[in-house]
Amino acid sequence: MNNSQDLSPKIGNYRWTIVSLVFFATTVNYLDRQVISLLKPILEKEFSWTETDYSNIVIAFQLAYAIGLLGFGSIIDKIGTKLGYAVSLTVWSFASIAHAFATSTFGFGVARAALGLSEAGNFPAAVKTVAEWFPKKERALATGIFNSGSNIGAIIAPIAVPWIAVTWGWQEAFIITGAIGLIWLVFWFIFYDVPAKQKRLKKAEFDYIHSDTNELTTENVESVKWIKLLGFKQTWAFVIGKFMTDPIWWFLLFWLPSFLKTEYNMTGMQVSLPLAVVYTMTCFGSIGGGWLSGYLIKKGWAVYKSRKVSMLAFALCVIPVVAAQALGKINPWIAVFVIGLAASAHQAWSANIFTVASDMFPKKAVASVVGIGSMAGAIGGILIARLAGVLLDHYKTLGHIETGYYIMFIIAGMAYLTAWLIIHLLAPKMKQVEI
Repeated sequence: MNNSQDLSPKIGNYRWTIVSLVFFATTVNYLDRQVISLLKPILEKEFSWTETDYSNIVIAFQLAYAIGLLGFGSIIDKIGTKLGYAVSLTVWSFASIAHAFATSTFGFGVARAALGLSEAGNFPAAVKTVAEWFPKKERALATGIFNSGSNIGAIIAPIAVPWIAVTWGWQEAFIITGAIGLIWLVFWFIFYDVPAKQKRLKKAEFDYIHSDTNELTTENVESVKWIKLLGFKQTWAFVIGKFMTDPIWWFLLFWLPSFLKTEYNMTGMQVSLPLAVVYTMTCFGSIGGGWLSGYLIKKGWAVYKSRKVSMLAFALCVIPVVAAQALGKINPWIAVFVIGLAASAHQAWSANIFTVASDMFPKKAVASVVGIGSMAGAIGGILIARLAGVLLDHYKTLGHIETGYYIMFIIAGMAYLTAWLIIHLLAPKMKQVEI
């Protein structure tokens, strides 16, 4: 494979401006959704929540997120990324702000559901944007870069949210973080359009973007019905991969602060440093994971082989999390690093599995496939939230809540390798679907 073209300064780099916009949107997406987990100790006292109450609120988000993913995927394929992304982010910003006005557990559930429904547009739009703006050999890296926004959001949140809550109150934490997304919209409308319509894009870069495909991207292309997509094994490979691995990320996102409090009595600002370490590690995982498969492709590996070998390596890196609590008895920071390794491997896996969808499906179907798979991941998140709530309440009653976390870490450790095996069986060479 000739790689000289992608190194030429004459091509232009506008596509990286586009991925930076998606990166910031994803950062805001995760900043908004993590606020509640960081305010959990405050809100538990304010509204007398049990672990089950909290898990029900998480489930409200996840259920609405699952429904939204199915709808937003097809909507974005139909109306295009520019408008679809803007609608999603506008609604989720106001939904985040609405948490500040909740006066009951039910009110929080409604606000979380609205947030989940609208935040569902982020990843279908983001992956479709990358498919529109990058050739296959750069897609995993571009996906890893924008996906690292979730890690940055998760780093910023434990630093900013407790400080805002202590300084001004928990309501202001929701209002301030929710309002940030509205600023992003201005830059989105100024700088984004599909390559065929973008006047800032050089012809050389346009040709490079389409160098490994004959698909030209325009908005309002006829979308593919998701029912039809369910007839392909490639769809199910992506769906099952997301169903089995997304829940592990959700578990870490919503229960890691609580785990640190339970196991090591860390509260408030004490949680900030361990969380910052974990999510800083995930930044390296997200970008490095995207880089690795792209590097193998540039070395001459087949696209499917580079994705699969990379994903197998990341699946193996999650397994040590099974021993996180045992290692934490030696030193809590060992547990933090092992959990950080698992979270980092998840993000590396995520960068590649999203890219697998754009490898196997034409651009007009990518957002729909990502929506279906991400919906499956959200359903898995619902199940793991319910399981976590029931297990932790059960063992808390017995005075052994750490046993509940131990079981959850065993599930986390084995999920990725199992998912990889299923993906391998369903799509051994990840052939592109012809629609």
